[in-house]
Amino acid sequence: MAMQSGGGDTEIMSTQPGDPHVIYVREKAHWGRRLLVFVGVLGLIAATFFALMAANLIPKLRNPFATETTDRSGPVLLQSIQDLSRYVGAQGNFQVLVDLQENKRYIPDIFFNERTLFVGAGTVDAYVDFGGIGEESVVISPDGKSVDIKLPAAQLEKPSLDVDKSYVFAQERGLVNAIGDLVGTDPNKEAQLYQLAEDKIAQAAETSELRARAETNTKLMLESLVRGLGFERVTVTFAAT
Repeated sequence: MAMQSGGGDTEIMSTQPGDPHVIYVREKAHWGRRLLVFVGVLGLIAATFFALMAANLIPKLRNPFATETTDRSGPVLLQSIQDLSRYVGAQGNFQVLVDLQENKRYIPDIFFNERTLFVGAGTVDAYVDFGGIGEESVVISPDGKSVDIKLPAAQLEKPSLDVDKSYVFAQERGLVNAIGDLVGTDPNKEAQLYQLAEDKIAQAAETSELRARAETNTKLMLESLVRGLGFERVTVTFAAT
């Protein structure tokens, strides 16, 4: 005996009376409804993800192929500590044009020649050192109304070059020099330009009025300070240079 339902969902099979019945049940596949539910869940997850990103509640995704820079420099070492007891009375701002040319005798400049115009900008401090002042340098009158102060002459600090304002203005090269630049630049050349600029600025500071200006400003500062302590007359003198 065999029986099959009209919808094809249930099937009963039997061969002889008294034999056990075998029943096959097949459920209808609801793929359309399941697909709609799956798409709806994905849409809900996507909407939630973008809502959290808009509210900055989740971290931004980083480009896995982005270039990363790692600073592997060692710690800063403190080599020395010095107690400074100086008064900077003036500061000069300088700018110098360094014209450096290197060539070889009997060789035309078209083959071997290197001329660099370098603009160097820096400052020089003029200061008075109070570290060597002793008791004999400050003399107070018996009536306590006047004081004489003797100070060392003003000195010039080493030029401090501003790397942000110093630059190569122009450069000329021969064929041999140009080919050499393709292989690699000479790091000592840049150091030479900076050194020449510092030397020229130091020479200009020596011939300027920086020392005199520093001594004048130091004198005015001390006179105002000491008069505030109750002295009526203040005399400040500087040692000869």
